[in-house]
Amino acid sequence: MDDLTPRIRFLKSMDRCAKSKDYIAAFYKHFLATSDEVREKFQHTDFNHQNRMLLLSLRLAAGAVAGKPEALREIRERAETHDRHHLNIEPRLYEAWRSALIETSRQFDNQWDDEIEKAWHMILGHVIHHMIKYY
Repeated sequence: MDDLTPRIRFLKSMDRCAKSKDYIAAFYKHFLATSDEVREKFQHTDFNHQNRMLLLSLRLAAGAVAGKPEALREIRERAETHDRHHLNIEPRLYEAWRSALIETSRQFDNQWDDEIEKAWHMILGHVIHHMIKYY
């Protein structure tokens, strides 16, 4: 049995996934396939920028769970840009995001197990809670 926290499990898993140049593209392919509404929200997206932002956002998510002030501030700012007055990302869409991200990560992390999956659910759930809170 190891002493890894869910945050560390998440970060190590994310690092393993990010080693593949296909990881982020596979996630967006999976996520965009979830619904017409999701595809609509991303129709004018600069994916070069978005791809870079995804890994940064995931690292911020882990920092926010740890209570790091900078990460919490960034998550709050992202929540504002995604709220009903800006990008209008409705709360129900976050579960599709989490499911697509976890499914993709499961495919790219060769060490994936139940504990890693729980860590992903916990970290992403924390962020989703904040996004919905400020919607």
